[in-house]
Amino acid sequence: MDGRVNNRGTIGNKGGRPPKADEIKVIEAMDAVMIPEEAWKNLAKLVQDGDVQAIKTWLAYRYGQPKKTIDHQNDGGRFERLEIVYVEGE
Repeated sequence: MDGRVNNRGTIGNKGGRPPKADEIKVIEAMDAVMIPEEAWKNLAKLVQDGDVQAIKTWLAYRYGQPKKTIDHQNDGGRFERLEIVYVEGE
């Protein structure tokens, strides 16, 4: 017998989102190093100095990331005919 009858799977969501308490610990550790207001002031200074990455970060937090769009239209042309070749297997 291979034991499949006794396989009960896993309990809980093993790969799910980490607990909120862990996230709060990280935020508190970051705040202990530098208060958020100082970080924003430093970022603002970099933006004023013309730092491109700082400008991108500032705009991303201020206005959000741009929406990603996908063009589903073709150029109006016709699709070329495909030839399907069947090959005998060994």
